[in-house]
Amino acid sequence: MNAPTALNHLLPQVNLREVPTALLDALKARFGDQLSTALVVREQHGRDESAFDVPPPSAVVFAQNTQDVSDAVRLAAQYLVPVIPFGVGSSLEGHLLAVQGGISLDVSRMNKVLSINAEDLTVTVQPGVTRKQLNDEIKSTGLFFPIDPGADATIGGMSATRASGTNAVRYGTMRENVLALEVVTASGDIIRTGTRAKKSSAGYDLTRLMVGSEGTLGVITEVTVKLYPLPEAVMAATCSFNSLADAVNTTIQLIQLGVPIARCELLDENTIRMVNAHSKLTLREGAMLLMEFHGSPEGVKEQVQTVQDIAAEFGGAAFEWAETPEERTRLWTARHNAYFAGIQSRPGCKAITTDTCVPISSLADALLDSVTEAQEAGIPFFLVGHVGDGNFHMGYLIDPAIPSERELAEQLNHLLVARALKLGGTCTGEHGVGLHKQGFLVEETGHGAVEMMRTIKRALDPHNILNPGKIFSL
Repeated sequence: MNAPTALNHLLPQVNLREVPTALLDALKARFGDQLSTALVVREQHGRDESAFDVPPPSAVVFAQNTQDVSDAVRLAAQYLVPVIPFGVGSSLEGHLLAVQGGISLDVSRMNKVLSINAEDLTVTVQPGVTRKQLNDEIKSTGLFFPIDPGADATIGGMSATRASGTNAVRYGTMRENVLALEVVTASGDIIRTGTRAKKSSAGYDLTRLMVGSEGTLGVITEVTVKLYPLPEAVMAATCSFNSLADAVNTTIQLIQLGVPIARCELLDENTIRMVNAHSKLTLREGAMLLMEFHGSPEGVKEQVQTVQDIAAEFGGAAFEWAETPEERTRLWTARHNAYFAGIQSRPGCKAITTDTCVPISSLADALLDSVTEAQEAGIPFFLVGHVGDGNFHMGYLIDPAIPSERELAEQLNHLLVARALKLGGTCTGEHGVGLHKQGFLVEETGHGAVEMMRTIKRALDPHNILNPGKIFSL
């Protein structure tokens, strides 16, 4: 493995490029009050939820439409200055950090739902629309957008990072749910990829190329996604187990038997304790599966009975049901706040977060061995997992003033990812590569594949101005 373990290799490489005064003057002339060079604004746009500390961008442009994005990128290209797209700042792997300086391009004001095509089960939005906003605006249609990464992320950001989340086991990820895009290229040109049709064989699949490119190939300015009918019946349940192994083996059985569960989340005892303190809950402290079932009333009852029977084989007990929307929201809000519950459990700490995804048959080996390593290392941690699709997250809670703690966390991350790759998995199931996972990309895909990615990057962004320094170095 060529992942970083030495302490001087744990921080991102910062090579700031000059941002000429002439560019700032040109941006000011074009954007007026939509441009900010105030330190507090730049600092807000110079950090995400990662533990990296990098100087902020030199300026922030608040785009309000596609032409704004095009003009900003065109001006930056003229001066060979980096452009970093920004949504709400919820990424976890350093995607938003200005490691080569430049300007932050904030698209959060591009927050309109442009067209709802209920008959075709599609909707087209600007990139700054958040997932909660989208579902609020379409609820009268009887449809919903299921991708739920936890944070109230923007649809543009979710597309750029190929996000997924708690519903992915049934509804897939952004890869399966983005139909078409409008994108501003590195030269400032505006292109469209894909259509609202369910399928196409017309040329290269540029939509899939852009989804997951983390802002390195273009700036997404419009997104068309799939919608789904609201299920007739929804039921959520928690089930506690005496061990993590029992909870994981229950999950494996559920998936291998084809139970159409909508969500299947795993929380370990540490995480339950943190969540209880943070969200004022009284969940049983132990390994727990948090599940949700969608379908007809009869179908949901059948799913529930199947899950109870399988869980009982592995000692599952203390089933608790949440049938009303209020009860379900309370449970899922607590789950989504697990990251912040972890941070709050150790005041002043930072979380070194990582995620991997493995084939479902390898989930027990990957997850349980990683937990054992963290316990033996003695470092505070939390564990949550979208285990229905083999994806889990570890958060190591470190004191940023103690360098050895960061090094220990990164060594544990190294072991975790190495194990996932050995088992046929990936170094990141949904966080993306950003800065943190670059050391594993060659190991997972091979030198030839990474060089092909570099070739694509050079062809589409010859001056390396679009979110440079992310995914891989040039």
